[in-house]
Amino acid sequence: MKLNTGHLTYCTNIHSGKNWAEDFEILKHDFPAIKSMVAPRQALGLGLRLSHEASLSLSSPEEMATFKAWLQQQDAYIFTMNGFPYGAFHHAVVKAEVHAPDWTTEARLSYTLRLFDLLAQLLPAGMDGGISTSPLTYRYWFSEQETFAEARKTATANLIKVIKRLAELERETGKLMHLDMEPEPDGMLETGREFIDWFEQDLLPAGIPVLAEALQIDHAAAAVLVRRHLCLCYDVCHFAMGYEDHEAVLQELNEKGIQIGKIQISAALKAEFRGDRDKIKAAFSAFNEPTYLHQVVARKEDGELLRYRDLPEALQDFSHDGVSEWRSHFHVPISVKEIGPLQSTQDDIVAVLKLQESSPFTNHLEVETYTWEVLPEQLKLPITESISNELNWVKNNLSS
Repeated sequence: MKLNTGHLTYCTNIHSGKNWAEDFEILKHDFPAIKSMVAPRQALGLGLRLSHEASLSLSSPEEMATFKAWLQQQDAYIFTMNGFPYGAFHHAVVKAEVHAPDWTTEARLSYTLRLFDLLAQLLPAGMDGGISTSPLTYRYWFSEQETFAEARKTATANLIKVIKRLAELERETGKLMHLDMEPEPDGMLETGREFIDWFEQDLLPAGIPVLAEALQIDHAAAAVLVRRHLCLCYDVCHFAMGYEDHEAVLQELNEKGIQIGKIQISAALKAEFRGDRDKIKAAFSAFNEPTYLHQVVARKEDGELLRYRDLPEALQDFSHDGVSEWRSHFHVPISVKEIGPLQSTQDDIVAVLKLQESSPFTNHLEVETYTWEVLPEQLKLPITESISNELNWVKNNLSS
């Protein structure tokens, strides 16, 4: 839905379809109820998540025509997509495989280009469109510095191919689209600092000469295209995981001319170690489920950060000396702040939304709470009610 602060939607990775036929059936069942509770008198956008398999099916002209007709009938529209998970995202052990295939592969490149071809057909006139994606690869797949550097170089080269295609699509269709890089715990790009450094030290130096030659433009124009078509996906959960200063990150991005494609409105799980530590440990243990990676970043009293690849590893080191706070990569409902002895990083969302209101830095706002099926029972509600609560919470925390 269109707000003064941008277009607000939710990501359909919330739904558990295995292919396009199942995805579409779930949308047809759930979306009308969600819209009636959130935006009964105005159009409501969808943050579309398509697996590789689903994207192939929707590439059929017949399937696309059917979907576009349904969108029109429902007063719905597509302006952003989630191109991070390539395969199954529910009812399977995902863990680090969410990054596979990574940006070193032709499969990831082809999949992403296909998503942009679909988005170009769905994007309303006059709107920019974005697709979020993996932060190059999973860093722990590369144990040697040499292989890590080579993967970074290969991934960057593939991303430059996407930028080139997006520049060509804008020439052909007049539609502005951007790839939105999503820093992720244990991704090759994990923090705001790592993303900015990669953008300036890797992407720009490699991309400018390639684009200049391929598109027959000067280097200044090529630099503009890099900044226009490769943006940051600001996932609030992920930035909160690193205890990052949102205002400082956003200010640096603005000063350096790096664009933000969308805000993914999401919350991590946290606890300050002030109360009964046994209760805190037991509460975190209740979130120890086998589907997704739930990295933990612990902050010590001296400010040092300790990083754990998954919740079981962190729980084994729960008594680490000097730790004052834990944050875990578990996308808990954004509309809930207190979860027993634990909390969510809801305050980080409020801070980012206030910054967006005071000086908008993106047109795209997307709620991304996808863990409904693996949440403890006390946090579960019917899915349409859950999604509607999240969207209405955001609306209520924005002035308009």
